[in-house]
Amino acid sequence: MNNKTKRSNCYNPEDLGRHDPAEALGQPGTFPFTRGIWPTMYGERPWTMRQYSGFATAKESNERYRYLLSQGVNGLSVAFDLPTQLGYDSDHSLATGEVGRTGVAIDSIEDFSMLFDGIALNKVSTSMTINATAVILLALYIAVAKRQNVELRDLSGTLQNDILKEYVARGAYIYPPRSSLRIVTDVFEFCEQALPKLNTISISGYHIREAGSTAVQEVAFTLAHAIAYVEAAVAKGLQVNNFGKRLSFFFNAHNDFLEEIAKFRAARRMWARLMRDRFGATNPRAQQLRFHTQTAGSTLTAQQPDNNIVRVTLQALAAVLGGTQSLHCNAKDEALALPTEESGTIALRTQQILLHESGVTNTVDPMGGSYAIEHLTDTIEREATALLKHIDKLGGTLAAIESGFIQQSIQDAAYKAQQAIDSKEAVVVGVNKYTTGDKPHSSVFRIDPSLEREQIDRLRKVRASRSKSDWTAALKAVETAAIDGKNLVPSIIEAVEQYATLGEISDTLRGVFGEYRDIS
Repeated sequence: MNNKTKRSNCYNPEDLGRHDPAEALGQPGTFPFTRGIWPTMYGERPWTMRQYSGFATAKESNERYRYLLSQGVNGLSVAFDLPTQLGYDSDHSLATGEVGRTGVAIDSIEDFSMLFDGIALNKVSTSMTINATAVILLALYIAVAKRQNVELRDLSGTLQNDILKEYVARGAYIYPPRSSLRIVTDVFEFCEQALPKLNTISISGYHIREAGSTAVQEVAFTLAHAIAYVEAAVAKGLQVNNFGKRLSFFFNAHNDFLEEIAKFRAARRMWARLMRDRFGATNPRAQQLRFHTQTAGSTLTAQQPDNNIVRVTLQALAAVLGGTQSLHCNAKDEALALPTEESGTIALRTQQILLHESGVTNTVDPMGGSYAIEHLTDTIEREATALLKHIDKLGGTLAAIESGFIQQSIQDAAYKAQQAIDSKEAVVVGVNKYTTGDKPHSSVFRIDPSLEREQIDRLRKVRASRSKSDWTAALKAVETAAIDGKNLVPSIIEAVEQYATLGEISDTLRGVFGEYRDIS
């Protein structure tokens, strides 16, 4: 929760060393984009306000999405339950008790159609937080768009599709890393032609930070994963100036206000230089680091949950001052349960007040030129670059994952952070200082247990009503594409249209690629 970069309590010009503003900063909208990717930043376009939401069945989530859209949200961010993330249907034995808990349960095209009922997919930007089964959810999104008679070229949003961070931070993987990387690049290849407005990956530092990393590690490991994706795409024959424009990033906004602002600026500058100097990208769009930010779930406390509103506000402000393109604010009660409608609305209003009342959007990069901010930006870049060089010496990102280096580094940082909290060296208000002895807040959102049975019944009806020969042939086509190295997306679209379930498609790919077991 608190793992800060060591720094002085006062900065002066000499702290910037050989810092050259012309080279290190430039102007907003110009290389290396330290000050932002657009010349006028939020004067040109406000950030997209997203609310990460999804729970129970598609029907319940659809109702919440419609409410959020009515309250001013202009981008949906879909959360999926663990069985969906791990490629299991809702009636699988391993799904028992988890259906609809951490997000919405999706088994078939019928669920996905219900999820977006009454929501025109060409009128809303949709982010889907899904990784191991991302290719299947993309296929479902395309199939539902076709049902709505929406042109695929009009679909916009982001598919997270970042499987590498699952091996180091979350554990929601299915297949071995190299097979998973092949699926990711299949998505790149397909979308380059068919879905020009869709960001094909959101390379996530968020979960790395939630697992306990430092700010420097969040930047370094996120960019290391990004390097691996670019290398894989280039090896597949894709052009960096084309697919590079479709890459996006996802960062955490943590508690250390100044460090977080500097972190975003450093990451943007590092990526611009990596894309230009390492991969030869000449298109400015392919050099730009565009990112979504979510406030830090790991900083939320069950004790005195109203304090979380203040934490989230400061974190969101850091993201805005750091130049984010999209933002989600956590709700105050998420340390206890899924957010209530009321707490979700407060989280959205936090963004709206920052945009309309704070005045911070009237100036581009208002923190730029601060001795402290520029020193921190330079320091984070220098230390993160050193970590990237070490990963290269280990043989690259996949080798660093397979050896456990990245995982161990995060675990060590998390341990040190927890030690600081336990010793009260790091103060967490309401937890290890300024406690009141009050009982935790009891008014929380609860999932109706009967919804799991309803979801299973609906799934079984889908299976009973479909053509056995059609879905069997469609799954065989998926298997053949996986074996032959063909792009998987077209065959998976056909499979979901023939009512093959998410679990059946995942099992078909398990049969070809196998399953990954972490033995570290």
